[in-house]
Amino acid sequence: MAAPVRPVAAASRTAAAAHPVKQMHLVGTDGWVAMPGDAPPDPPFFPDPLAPSPFNTYVFGFRDVTGMTSNLVAAQRGKAQISAPMMAFDEDDDIYLTLTNLGLSQRPDLFDGHTLHWHGFVNAIPLFDGVPELSLAVPIGRDLTYFYRPHDAGTYMYHCHFEDVEHVQMGMTGMVFVRPAQNRTPLHPGERYAYNDGDGSTAYDREFAFMITELWSAAHYRDAHIQVNDWTDYDPSFWLLNGRAYPDTIAANGDPLSTGAGRLQYQPISSLIRCNAGDRVLLRMSNLGYQNHAMTADNIDLTVIAKDAALLKGRDGTTNYLTSNVVEVGPGESRDAIFVAPGPGEYLLYDRKYAYLENGGGPGYGGMMTKIVVGAPGTYPPQTAANA
Repeated sequence: MAAPVRPVAAASRTAAAAHPVKQMHLVGTDGWVAMPGDAPPDPPFFPDPLAPSPFNTYVFGFRDVTGMTSNLVAAQRGKAQISAPMMAFDEDDDIYLTLTNLGLSQRPDLFDGHTLHWHGFVNAIPLFDGVPELSLAVPIGRDLTYFYRPHDAGTYMYHCHFEDVEHVQMGMTGMVFVRPAQNRTPLHPGERYAYNDGDGSTAYDREFAFMITELWSAAHYRDAHIQVNDWTDYDPSFWLLNGRAYPDTIAANGDPLSTGAGRLQYQPISSLIRCNAGDRVLLRMSNLGYQNHAMTADNIDLTVIAKDAALLKGRDGTTNYLTSNVVEVGPGESRDAIFVAPGPGEYLLYDRKYAYLENGGGPGYGGMMTKIVVGAPGTYPPQTAANA
């Protein structure tokens, strides 16, 4: 297994001066996570009897190991994260993204490769597209460095494309944001934009992102117990935002690399939205599940500004933005929506199909739901990476 990505050689820095170099290192492996503990048992599938406390569900996933030594990278085997780390880059960055395949600790009998496929992203050559039939997959104990230079801003997603029906369901899904060049020369000082809109209509004060997926406990159990799945029987047990089901969705962000971090250690991404009244809030939504989802915010107007990383604006400048309190997101699709935060209070963002607001058939709220907490102006400081 190779060491983490090294800085580019000095000779290449001059040529790349106009394209800032960004480097990341991800690993693919397996591990254990926790669905809400008050969900009713579904023997033998949930909770999985092989799961170490406090976990109950087997998964595959990616981890961010950027900057780690080879020994520390190897130690991440068996510590998969769902959803995968969120990645943000700027237009025309030169991105070197290394993927290492650590293998599966629970299933040493499997020799599955892993890939990184940027869904909906235009690659320069097929080698970096991550579809193994057209490029290659990374075998256990090896790594591959992908190169990207994004030219189009937007909300994308990534996933493993090796045995993709299985690997996507098992948790190898994440989000990618490409930030627009317009941020470098804002129309008004301090503004940030979702797209190169030319008129400031995609400016925002805060942004929140949601990887939308479902989890079928029976499939995860069978993978852990060396059994075969019939994917035509797909019947989800949990509906997730960023790898968590409500009420876990509103728990704080976590650090997946810390020790003793509790049951959500390997589900570190919160879905709680906190903003001040009057803030313009950008919601990035990507669906890598297998069902349609209608994300709804009662009493809040959501203006959809982009679909599948494409700004809803014609070449003549005519906008085709859509305003509703429901945003439909189909499998493999992304949406960007902006709302102006209403008066102080708590509001819900949830899937309009109530059958998806449960945990394993249990009573009470669960599933694909989170909160929008609005404070009076000045309640929350300006959003940074540290307090997002």
